[in-house]
Amino acid sequence: MANIPVIVIRIVHIDGPLKGEIQEFSDSEISIGRYPECHVQFPKDLRIVSRLHARIVREGNRFMLINKSKNFTYLNGKPIQVQEEAYLKSGDWLMFAEGGPKVSFLTKVEEGRRLEEAKKHDEINVRVQKKQVPLVIRYGPTLRQFKTLPITIGKSQNCDFTIDHPSVLDQHVQLFFSEGQYWVKDLTGRNSVLINGQPINIKAPLNPDNQLALSNQGPTFVFLGDGRLNEIKSDRFSF
Repeated sequence: MANIPVIVIRIVHIDGPLKGEIQEFSDSEISIGRYPECHVQFPKDLRIVSRLHARIVREGNRFMLINKSKNFTYLNGKPIQVQEEAYLKSGDWLMFAEGGPKVSFLTKVEEGRRLEEAKKHDEINVRVQKKQVPLVIRYGPTLRQFKTLPITIGKSQNCDFTIDHPSVLDQHVQLFFSEGQYWVKDLTGRNSVLINGQPINIKAPLNPDNQLALSNQGPTFVFLGDGRLNEIKSDRFSF
C-alpha cells in the first residue's frame, strides 16, 4: 500500500459566496451542496445550489464528477445532466447551476503523506471474519434482522442496511462481532461516527446503553445489548 499516492484535491472558489477561499481534501469522495455534511458547503439560502448538488469520486488516480442536481453542474461551460458523469482533470472549472458559484479543480500528489495514509487505509479496510450472531436494527418503522455479521450501513443500495439521510454517506459504518462483543467501524474516513458524543478512532466496541450517532446531525441509535440497535427518535417503535 505504500505505493498508493495521496492525491490532494484543491477547490479554489473563483466566484460566489465563498470567493477567494481555497479548500483542500484527500477524501475518496467529496460532496458539494447546501447540506451541513457536505465537504463544500454553500449557504442555505443559496437556493440555486441543490442540497446535494454534485459529488467528486476518486477512481484510482482519476476523479469522476457526478451531477446530482436538476439545475446542472457545468464543466468548463458544458452542462452535465442529472446523474451524468464526467472525468475531471486538474485545471478544470466547475459552476454549480447557471450563474451559480464557480470553482477551479486542482490536484497535487503529496509524497510525504503516502505511508501514513496507506496504513490508515489498511486499517479501515481490513476484512473481519464472518460470525453467526444475531443483529436487529430498528430505524423509524423499519425493522431488519440479520443472522450473520459483518454488515454495512450507508446510503448506497449496495449496503446491507440502507439509510436515506443527508448526513449518511454511501458506505458509512460496518458492524461486526469480535472478541465476544459487537463492534462498529467508521468507514467515512472523517471521524464522523460518535459513541456517547465522542468520535471513535476507526473502530470501537458497542456496550449496552451506548448511544451511537452516525454523525453530529444523526441519525442516533441506542445499543440495547444482545445485538439490538434502536433509533432513539423512534421510541414508539422500540423493542
